[in-house]
Amino acid sequence: MELSNRIKKVKPSATLVITAKANQLKAQGIDVIGFGAGEPDFDTPDYVKEAAIKALKEGKTKYTPSAGIPQLREAVAQKLKEKNNIEYQPSEVVITPGAKMALYEIFAILLNPEDEVIVPAPYWVSYTEQIKLCDGTYKTPLTSEENEFVFTADLLKENISDKTKAVVINTPSNPTGAVIPKKELEKIAEVCLEKGIMIISDECYEEFAYDEPHFSIASLSKEVRDITFTVGAFSKSYSMTGWRLGWVAAPEKYTKAIASMQSQTVSNPTSFAQYGALEALKDNGKFPKMMREEFIKRRDYIVERLNNIEGIKCVKPQGAFYVFPNIKQYIKGNIKNDIDFAEYLLEEGKVAVVPGSAFGAEGYIRMSYATSMENIKEGLNRIEETLKKLR
Repeated sequence: MELSNRIKKVKPSATLVITAKANQLKAQGIDVIGFGAGEPDFDTPDYVKEAAIKALKEGKTKYTPSAGIPQLREAVAQKLKEKNNIEYQPSEVVITPGAKMALYEIFAILLNPEDEVIVPAPYWVSYTEQIKLCDGTYKTPLTSEENEFVFTADLLKENISDKTKAVVINTPSNPTGAVIPKKELEKIAEVCLEKGIMIISDECYEEFAYDEPHFSIASLSKEVRDITFTVGAFSKSYSMTGWRLGWVAAPEKYTKAIASMQSQTVSNPTSFAQYGALEALKDNGKFPKMMREEFIKRRDYIVERLNNIEGIKCVKPQGAFYVFPNIKQYIKGNIKNDIDFAEYLLEEGKVAVVPGSAFGAEGYIRMSYATSMENIKEGLNRIEETLKKLR
């Protein structure tokens, strides 16, 4: 029996493919420095673990409401009010098994066949694949390296068609670390209100905005809030990637639909994990602040080193924990594209990076600095030596 046409359209995650190759080499006893990981290298805080263990011991292991436990929905709504300046009722918040699931559910409840979503490139690898799974289509306008990969209202306007239903905004961005300034968000919101376009605001890296502060587009006005899905997660902010907990906040007609979808698919987010997340929010941002300070040191170091390597140009990211250097000068001869470049680095230098084409931007690589400074230094030494051979 044939697989569905829907699943045939979907490509496996390039980041996971590179990680798998690197792990294969490691399993053979080969020392590989990995810059592929999209998760903080810090352990989940003990107080979060202890809260989940306490919930387990108290028997909180049964089904929860499909939209999550009421206390956590209330806590997320409170956090969004205090930190993001957006008023949501708890009924307008759904706790999801990771932000990735929240995004998939948004596309699923919004898109009919051939509906179009604007996804600025470079983009996180799962957006386009999830849109395909929901029978939608997409446009991927390329942001400018000269403008530090910031998505603009002008670029949005140029790409709107009569099929456009939504735009994805990811700030701070994975993979570039770009942060969209408030003034630009105001212009983007104006276009969306005028054209009747929904905004899907992926704010999973909100705790990791450095020189340019993070700003939530839904906080601009009630009118903007009413056309926006605000998506967040515990994964990055509290180093809880394996816990699979995120959230989406939106007007109630949308959150009801998402909760209904969850009830028929995953039933509910993991019960005891939600109690860990509840404890995380009581920390008032101390743990994310500690990580942010460390990431700034690593970012400054990795950007300086990369820009000192002949033939590489690297924009200084304003957020997240990735750099997205331009390696186009090395695409020649046997290195036909950025995939070849990444494979060369892995085979010759024993360094794992992700090709930019996976994110819709040929000629770049993504490197995560969510790894120790020791690994960053050694990895950059290897890249420098390997590229000398290539030159």
